[in-house]
Amino acid sequence: MATTSPVFLRLMANAVAVANHAGNIIREVMSKGDLGIVEKGVNDPQTEADRRAQQCIIGNFNKKFPLMSVIGEEDLAQETDTELVSDIDKEVLNLKCPEDLVNVTEEDFVVWVDPLDGTAEYTEGMLDHVTVLIGIAHKNRPVGGVIHQPYYNYKNDKAGLGRTLWGIPGVGVGGFNPVAPPEGKRLVVTTRSHMTPVVQQALDSLKPDEILRVGGAGYKVMLLMEGKATAYVFASPGCKKWDTCAPEAILTAMGGRLTDIHGDPYSYASTEMHPNRRGVLAAAKSDDHKWFVENIPDAVKQLVKS
Repeated sequence: MATTSPVFLRLMANAVAVANHAGNIIREVMSKGDLGIVEKGVNDPQTEADRRAQQCIIGNFNKKFPLMSVIGEEDLAQETDTELVSDIDKEVLNLKCPEDLVNVTEEDFVVWVDPLDGTAEYTEGMLDHVTVLIGIAHKNRPVGGVIHQPYYNYKNDKAGLGRTLWGIPGVGVGGFNPVAPPEGKRLVVTTRSHMTPVVQQALDSLKPDEILRVGGAGYKVMLLMEGKATAYVFASPGCKKWDTCAPEAILTAMGGRLTDIHGDPYSYASTEMHPNRRGVLAAAKSDDHKWFVENIPDAVKQLVKS
């Protein structure tokens, strides 16, 4: 590892590598057939892949950046014998670091980890919805994000399996080519399995041309990144900080926005409550985001308040 590189770039380069390794774990558990499912709550399963992927990600960060705060979705006692991932993404490591992050030390970063976003879909065989999310925050705001999609191209035997997307606001994105949504159409992506009357009321008020109902916050935002949806609308407190930190960083890096449904940004400080209590509104274009903020009725917004 190039220890002379800024901590932020080393952290991002390690995040890409460890996300790839977590993807290998997710595929390995699926290939064994026994997912080791534990129900944490209603529509909230946890699998062996969730547990092992989180141990891998947090264990590696703890060893390489011991002063940094790392927050994961799964409530697990961290193992001390985690296998060290020796790889590092050299493309990311060699990027030009944002000036305001050049001298930031590890204890001033906060990392939010969802080791397997879309667990319900994973157990149901909807594998393209599954992602690994690693978001990096500084001074409460997302400054870097990594999304690994372990089953990208899984239905195409001739293509490589899996891909990793990353973004750094002020620097750019990697692993994919951003695509603008179709002009003149309003395509809204939302929850597949956590529908409520308020969520439906918000959707109805926007009069979308099409509603896409998919699993996983990471996958929803990926649809925005690749022009398959205009906005992600979820007028409910069901999402968590580890679901949105990485996607927000990448969206911001490509000119989009992710906020609560009131249009206000979330804080990703380590002391923040984990739930995004005021819902989620995201778009790949900031002008689209502004339109959706303005057109969600106040009656809906009043029902989704912290």
